[in-house]
Amino acid sequence: MKINIVGPGNMGRAIATRALEGGHGVCLVHPDVEPARALAEDLKQRFPDGESDWAASAKAADVTVLALPYDAALQVARSAGAALAGQVLVDICNPINVSTMDARVTPPDSSAAEEIQQIVGTDVKVVKAFNTTFAGLLTTGEGHSFPLDVLIAGDDSAAKDKIAELVRSGAMRPLDVGPLRRARELEAMGFLHIAIQQPLQLNWHSSIKILP
Repeated sequence: MKINIVGPGNMGRAIATRALEGGHGVCLVHPDVEPARALAEDLKQRFPDGESDWAASAKAADVTVLALPYDAALQVARSAGAALAGQVLVDICNPINVSTMDARVTPPDSSAAEEIQQIVGTDVKVVKAFNTTFAGLLTTGEGHSFPLDVLIAGDDSAAKDKIAELVRSGAMRPLDVGPLRRARELEAMGFLHIAIQQPLQLNWHSSIKILP
């Protein structure tokens, strides 16, 4: 697949690494081209046979991943909605109050993913994924000798199948948790996972695993 990854931060880098490991082509997207260029060049060094590029705006692709915080993800959805038509759009954010880190900012009857779906319209298939995985473990695709579980929610089965393919090809385990409204529970789970890092001294090296 051709995959746009909007945001060259830690999560963007980690998802790009898994995608290249799985044999997919990636384009790092950022309005400031230099961070995207730098990451693409680094990935080319690590994956000389892979396809990695950079751009100031999203190109035609099979999948676009919004590897962005909540507010920035909404902004990109508003500005790039028409360009995303026909694509699968992956929202990875956890909509947390960054001032207190102690509350979510979406209403109980909604989620960031559902808000993004409303913004981009039905021509774009929104999927929630990767919000319960941290960048460090995601870079390697495993945590504590287990393949990472990536929980996936969405209303379109074909769209979820594409993301499951991406996850599986990166040596991780995709788990379909239901329709897009399940993003509410995934975002609550993501918030809890973030909130326990300091009290439990986990240092962002924990993962959520479904057993067996």
